[in-house]
Amino acid sequence: MARTLIGQRIRDQRRAQGVTQAALAQRVGISPSYLNLIESDRRNIAGALLHRIAQALGRPLEEFDGAAERRLLDELAEVAADPLLSSLRLDAPSAAELVARQPHWGRAVVALHRAGIAQRQVVAALSDRLSQDPFVAEAVHALLTRLTSIRSASEILEGAPPLEAAQQRRFVSIVAQDSRRLSEVAQALAAFLGRDLAARPPSTPAAEVDDYLFDRGNHFPQLEVAAQALAADLGGAAPDTPALEHWLRERQAMPDVPTLASPASRRFALARAACELACAAAVDAELAQAQGVLATAAAQQRARRALFGYAAAALLMPYEDFHAAAVAGRYDVELLARRFGTSFEQVGHRLASLRRPAAEGIPFGFMRTDPSGHVSKRLPLPRLPLPRWGDACPLWAVHAAFRTPGSVVRQLAEFPGGDRYLMVARTVEKDGAGFGAPQRLLSVMLFCDALHADRTVYGDGLDLSPQAPATPVGQACRVCVRRGCDWRQEEPLFDAGIS
Repeated sequence: MARTLIGQRIRDQRRAQGVTQAALAQRVGISPSYLNLIESDRRNIAGALLHRIAQALGRPLEEFDGAAERRLLDELAEVAADPLLSSLRLDAPSAAELVARQPHWGRAVVALHRAGIAQRQVVAALSDRLSQDPFVAEAVHALLTRLTSIRSASEILEGAPPLEAAQQRRFVSIVAQDSRRLSEVAQALAAFLGRDLAARPPSTPAAEVDDYLFDRGNHFPQLEVAAQALAADLGGAAPDTPALEHWLRERQAMPDVPTLASPASRRFALARAACELACAAAVDAELAQAQGVLATAAAQQRARRALFGYAAAALLMPYEDFHAAAVAGRYDVELLARRFGTSFEQVGHRLASLRRPAAEGIPFGFMRTDPSGHVSKRLPLPRLPLPRWGDACPLWAVHAAFRTPGSVVRQLAEFPGGDRYLMVARTVEKDGAGFGAPQRLLSVMLFCDALHADRTVYGDGLDLSPQAPATPVGQACRVCVRRGCDWRQEEPLFDAGIS
């Protein structure tokens, strides 16, 4: 897709509102000549200044920075990657043209594709129930048994010579009883097969919550404020475990924390429980503004859990202190975990939420996966989406971390279009159930544009020049155009001849 002309969009919106260059420049605190350079696309603009201009014009940020278009392009790439559409040979340039000319049609295509995915999942679930579920087999056996009994009794009743009155009443009773049981089994079977599937929405709750968090930039100022107020009630910023326990016991709201939970996990569980009491109004207010995005009750409940988790992180890692420590420590995740008494994963998730205007951190994306490649947490970046359906590129650091459990893996990765990213991953072990229980190992990864790598400890010792070697990666096999990749699992939709 062509470079987004941010300046032209600012100029068009300013003129549409009848605002002069001088007036807009005064509102955002820059000179009219500098604004003229921006509107002529002779000066790059991003971050806090772009945010101030969007606020001054009363328009959402994504209307200027092209994030909405890039996101729609990424979603259309997922549509093109669907094996059912492989014969159409859909390519990126045609998707870019559709987004540029008819974005509403593009969103319609994405919505229909998601609905198709959901319906295929329904069919797969029904097929699995019919072929594998023991209840179905038992119900079918019960149906056949009752039908056989009814048929046998009916044949006796129809036979000759006629039955005596007592015998006739007995067989009629058998037919009536088995008919009632047959009806009960049939109703139970129908209810079982249709349970939760007939009204399945065109998108999964996880996808709805992903969209919601992405739209908000994974930053919720009102929850930050609510967490600060709770911290004051607890006696200060970043309350420790005893303070949280005392506060919760006073309110008879101690959660049931697993005995084998790590100190960081226990403290986070206590913080979440405290936020569920003290920050409920703030969470309700956030969800009330998201009804158009969170269309299902399951998605709203999932989002509620995510927002309480966000509030708990804000309580344990207050924004100002955490941001200052992150910058001073050059985003060393393990150092921050020790400083705030939290886990590697909790720190990574918090780093991805530092989006406060005029106090932004490095724009990090975040993902978590299990050894099978299933992504259970995804916070993408506008220019680096994470696959919603299927697995990510197996060459990413998030997968390599499983080869050296407990060690930090860093990677300078280059995508086919030339974009470079710093990827930092490490495995984390979830709290176990004791001796003999299987180990639950996950991998979490932070990633950012390579332009920010020198601001982190993970960029030390790396050659970050544009000509430096980098690991050639893709997004996923279906949409990756690299030739000769030994890790390829599927053929690409189109061949751009990139080695």
